[in-house]
Amino acid sequence: MATPTPLAKGILAIIIIAGAGSLAWNLALKDWWAGRDGQPQAAAAVKAGVEKPAQPAAKGQDKPLIPAGQGSGALGSAGNPLKVSIVSFHGYAPALVANGNSLKTTPGSIYAAKGLNVEFVIQDDIPTLATIYESGVAQCAWRTSDFWAQEHPNLRNAGHDGRAVVIVDNTQGGDAIISRDPAIRTVEDLAGRSVALLQYTPSHGMLIDAIENSSLTARKKSSVKMVFINAEEGTAGVRAALESGSVDAAALWDPDLSLALRNVTNSQVVYSTKTATNLIFDVMVCDSRALNKPENEAVFQKFVEGWMEGVTQARANPDKAVDALVRTEEFFTLLAQKEGKPFIKTLFGNLVWTGLEDNARILGLAGGTNHYERVYRRFDEIYRGAGALANPKSPVIPPQDSFDYRFIKNMLAKNAAASAAAAKPQHVFTETEQKAAVQQQAQVTKPVMVSFPSGSSELTKRAQKVIDDEMVPFIENNGSAYFEVSGNTDSVGGHEMNMRLSHARAQAVVKYLNEQWEFPRARFRVVGNGPDKPLCNEANPAGEGMNLEECRALNRTTRVAVFAR
Repeated sequence: MATPTPLAKGILAIIIIAGAGSLAWNLALKDWWAGRDGQPQAAAAVKAGVEKPAQPAAKGQDKPLIPAGQGSGALGSAGNPLKVSIVSFHGYAPALVANGNSLKTTPGSIYAAKGLNVEFVIQDDIPTLATIYESGVAQCAWRTSDFWAQEHPNLRNAGHDGRAVVIVDNTQGGDAIISRDPAIRTVEDLAGRSVALLQYTPSHGMLIDAIENSSLTARKKSSVKMVFINAEEGTAGVRAALESGSVDAAALWDPDLSLALRNVTNSQVVYSTKTATNLIFDVMVCDSRALNKPENEAVFQKFVEGWMEGVTQARANPDKAVDALVRTEEFFTLLAQKEGKPFIKTLFGNLVWTGLEDNARILGLAGGTNHYERVYRRFDEIYRGAGALANPKSPVIPPQDSFDYRFIKNMLAKNAAASAAAAKPQHVFTETEQKAAVQQQAQVTKPVMVSFPSGSSELTKRAQKVIDDEMVPFIENNGSAYFEVSGNTDSVGGHEMNMRLSHARAQAVVKYLNEQWEFPRARFRVVGNGPDKPLCNEANPAGEGMNLEECRALNRTTRVAVFAR
């Protein structure tokens, strides 16, 4: 999600910290809300997490919810609609469009035409999946793919299980690390600086991933100060910390990301999902008990297909998508009143509503990498390392066990055009554009220990495996980027020889990436730095907490620098 609303992406922290406030409050609409109809007491109750203001009748929540699966009739019928838990987030606009701009299926809508009744349940307080499934409030619920990797073990520990059935959006600019200091232009510039964020959210994972993949030494990585904002404050609290100048940078997502970039003087994007296009996805995760019933297969098939048709309509008429959000979700009603509908529409440019072609590409069903499974695996590692799992000893769940591919595969079997489109490159790369891109500042630079025989530029099998394991996933994360691959040496040996050798080694790495992984050659600039760009001062290795050989080894790394297109 891409990114949920202010508290939505703070899901992990909310699970840990009880009593989260409403999203409208978190988006800094509390002042407007407090004065609405002379109801300051309502705002106070929201902030305290005691209760929420009454929902408008149009939201379809004026009556107690019937627990999912306990209605009358077959699942998906009028008496027993398929219930789906979501938060107030613009990535889900296509589903609301498919439902007739309503939380409940209306006559003449896409879902009605399929004979399927769907009820979207707004749960901005974000219960755990175990709570949702145990209470029976819904059979399906949103999750970001990264958090799904963290929560899945907890769900199994609670005696339940689930599977994602569709990828609904892909953030491409809607998540970012931004700074207020012009001197902070790269991830490496965050050394010794403070970054505000919500803990255990996709933005936290993105920041960890960026820092771990940077050329900062271990000591400098540890100097990046993460300032965790209370979950109840949401991303509005993160934005406020940046605006007040109490931190140097912030990891944010829309809409507070766009508001911060507009409001903070000299603010700039350091690193974002506009470059790391294959990093954060939203999925719909459904209860395995419902998925495993043969009679329900057609229900979930129609649910996925209807969502895809909603994507087509929303793309063709984004104003209709804005209206769907404003009509059904109080969060967007308030946001439209405060910032205007055109502002909401601009948010659509920072994510992709993923249709069938996008799902096929992301899931690797058109012959490429399965980015969903790669991200699931990577963020399981990140969150385990960060101590986010409720039970750190929970076994790792294979990524393929987290997604039910039936419904996307069924659609692809009937749509050869979508399969063919998904097999085409997502971006076109040209040498002309590459030459222009590398004139900018690199957003982040990853050092990789690609070892070569002494005096040689020939890749060994071991070196190839290092490229496969450490360099390729980094390139795939940054799906729209250009790269500079540089060979480097330590200070030992003649300068001229080191310059020639470092260039030849970088050339060998790019040749391998092009021939074996089919990355376009035009994406890469090859540079030989020799000993001229050390990451560690060999005259004072102790300053980086290293001995001389460790320092020289770091200086000999092959480096991959990321440049935004």
